[in-house]
Amino acid sequence: MRSYSPLYLAGQTATGKTAVALELAKGLDDPVEIINADAFQIYSGFDLLSAAPSEREKAEVPHHLFGVLSLEEECDAAAFAKMAREKISEISVRAIPLIVGGSGLYLKALTHGLAPTPPGDPALRRSLDQLSLEELRAQLRRLDPVGAEQTNLKNRRYVTRNLEICLLSGKPASELKIQWKNKSPDIVAFYLKRERQDIYDRINRRTVRMFADGVVEEIAGLPDDISPTAEKAIGLRQIRELIAGKIDEAECVAEIQQITRRFAKRQEGWFKRETLFDPVEMGKDDRPQEIAARILNRLR
Repeated sequence: MRSYSPLYLAGQTATGKTAVALELAKGLDDPVEIINADAFQIYSGFDLLSAAPSEREKAEVPHHLFGVLSLEEECDAAAFAKMAREKISEISVRAIPLIVGGSGLYLKALTHGLAPTPPGDPALRRSLDQLSLEELRAQLRRLDPVGAEQTNLKNRRYVTRNLEICLLSGKPASELKIQWKNKSPDIVAFYLKRERQDIYDRINRRTVRMFADGVVEEIAGLPDDISPTAEKAIGLRQIRELIAGKIDEAECVAEIQQITRRFAKRQEGWFKRETLFDPVEMGKDDRPQEIAARILNRLR
């Protein structure tokens, strides 16, 4: 039975990954199905905020892992990689899995595999179970302040497991969770690359369009209590402040534009270090069909 190898298409926010991915899918000789690798497009309820593909775009090519989690659910790189691997395995017997997104850590967890963390220790777990949740939090903050910031501190199981990793390994859990099993995997991967000012201009325009399309109404309809992972969605806090009357719309738009530009700059740094992703230069006026054609030429 034939098995198709996955193809990766990454890039900063607002590079135009969705449009290029669709054109690439149409241009390949074999069938293609797209798998999401964006940390927030995986949630249901963030379509406008996360710039998820539209229903029309998703109808053109089969799409997977878009809007599959409720906002109450947590997701991290390990959980994403597990879901994506299962989906790749399912799709690869019938089509090319095209993984598309800009979440560098999620992509790397999938391509390189996360190094295993220490297995649980029953004696240590019994000892930790004797402590209050506040005592556990205090220890975690002391041993792994970065990890504590990333942990749902209301969830005793998460706090306990991260503290257990710190104590068993002698290292911060957050540090161990970004170590890789495979240093140099054999993958076919491309990185869409635009000039910084072009990206910034596209971010600014996209943010304005997002408001015109109704992102405030989208956020107003969300539950108040959502997971710490979902809470990190860019622009969520600012739009909630707008709804609460703490800032006006002009301030809200400007703040989201600024934090999105900063995020894009961090993404730029991340992908510069990822040498397995072949950069594809994009001109300001290049059409998605032209970019897809360049990638197809390299593949052939």
